[in-house]
Amino acid sequence: MKIYTKTGDSGKTSLYDGGRVDKDSIRVEAYGTIDELNAFIGDASNYLKIEDKKILRNIQKKLFDVGGELATKEKFKNFIKEEDIKFLEDNIDNYMNKTEEMKAFTLPGTSKAASKLHIARSVCRRAERRIISLNKIEKINPDLIKYINRLSDLLYAISRLYEEELIYIEF
Repeated sequence: MKIYTKTGDSGKTSLYDGGRVDKDSIRVEAYGTIDELNAFIGDASNYLKIEDKKILRNIQKKLFDVGGELATKEKFKNFIKEEDIKFLEDNIDNYMNKTEEMKAFTLPGTSKAASKLHIARSVCRRAERRIISLNKIEKINPDLIKYINRLSDLLYAISRLYEEELIYIEF
């Protein structure tokens, strides 16, 4: 099976629903950044304990649903729901309870695992910005927007657990 179709050679790409858009459209930027986020989460998970890796692997699978939902103008069959947000919130609370109380901003990346998680977190924030831009043009599932917002919080919460040292930034 060939992986190239040549259908994108003119600068357009196909959406999940069969429509075609420019490769630099905000929709493609949004789901492309989700794809990038998924790759960074996969990279970060290689440096985590197995129980933390399992949580991230589940999130990676869910990000395919996020991408699918963003890649169609019709509602994707596996759209993000409130229960997906609840999963993230429960895990955020769990991880934040394992670390000391936040006193100020911390310097990111005092270990390889934490560095990788912070990169994923910052890519997640960029994905959120792209999705918000798309939402100004076409209505996006509000639960999807909440999910991506909470996901960056979860990546931060997990990263704190893997910091070798919490270096606080004073202003």
